[in-house]
Amino acid sequence: MAARKVLRIGDPLLRKKSVEIEEDEVRTKEFKKLIRDMFDTMKHLNGVGLAAPQIGVLKKLVVVGVDENPRYPNEEQVREHILINPVITPLEKPKEGYWEGCLSVPGMRGFVERPSKIKLEWYDEKWTFHSEVIDGFKAIVYQHECDHLDGVLYVDRLKDIKMFGYTEEIDTEGKELD
Repeated sequence: MAARKVLRIGDPLLRKKSVEIEEDEVRTKEFKKLIRDMFDTMKHLNGVGLAAPQIGVLKKLVVVGVDENPRYPNEEQVREHILINPVITPLEKPKEGYWEGCLSVPGMRGFVERPSKIKLEWYDEKWTFHSEVIDGFKAIVYQHECDHLDGVLYVDRLKDIKMFGYTEEIDTEGKELD
């Protein structure tokens, strides 16, 4: 296992925009190791997703995936995916609200409204292009993680600052997202 250190809010790298990944880059040993390390880090910290900037790599790369996790007992599973150069197109106005958390903002939760239906386009690790309409919890997860690629954290999207606080102190009704 090669779990890496996750940068925390306040680190200036988290606020920078990531660069696109080139096709030849995905075939390198370094890139394959980066993907393995990201999955190891995400799983070690019981996350649902992780963006490369969260471990200090300013590349447009996201990994997601969770099967059964006690932190998300009421949410659907998110199949393991590797998203390279993802692009999100909202297909409706923000209306779904979730108590989001983030491995880069440990111990905190905040209520964020996002579109619950999106079009997601990305390349996988074999440089195969994908385009899919995604809704529900998975749409929220992808938006949260892809925000990191633009230097945006969920705290920037809080519906109301009064709906932000320490996980133990707020009632999130079991809705958590990392």
